[in-house]
Amino acid sequence: MTSPIIDFMLKRNSAPIPELREPAPGDDEIATMIRIATRVPDHGRLAPWRFIVYRGKAREEIGEKLADLAEKREGPLTEARRNQELTRFSRAPLVIGVISSPKENPKIPQWEMFLSGGAAAMSLVLAANALGYGTNWITNWYSDVEEGRRILGLAPHERVVGFIHIGSYEGPAPERPRPDATALYADYAGPWEA
Repeated sequence: MTSPIIDFMLKRNSAPIPELREPAPGDDEIATMIRIATRVPDHGRLAPWRFIVYRGKAREEIGEKLADLAEKREGPLTEARRNQELTRFSRAPLVIGVISSPKENPKIPQWEMFLSGGAAAMSLVLAANALGYGTNWITNWYSDVEEGRRILGLAPHERVVGFIHIGSYEGPAPERPRPDATALYADYAGPWEA
């Protein structure tokens, strides 16, 4: 089985966020990545997701707000802990938030819409990688905090699928152990029996 697409997907991995550098994708590349990210299974054609582009000075402003929020939640932060929050969105030159924005629909469950957002996030990662950029998909503590989501531009009904950190990356990203795929599937053997 020889295919450049299969070879590309078999080698896909995440780059360390602190090692993602300029140049980041430009406007045309971002538009292409997002067009690709929207070509995912979407039952009912609801587009139950959206994307927020974090770049430039906005990344530092978000860091200030997240550091303040962390301090409200945890009490006084050490300098190292505050710096960790200050740089959450400025370690990579570009971050794209993939946001689950479910629609009301009597036939399509919200969990299915959230899964569609996961497919959009993975397609965004693959598109950025195909354009030659390194990526890393994370969520982090602020994704599960109402005020954190508000700071990051989400409406109250929305949830974070992931923040895709994107930038130029030199060399192959470090490989990590992968599961034995042959142990993860089997032919159907009938209904579940405890």
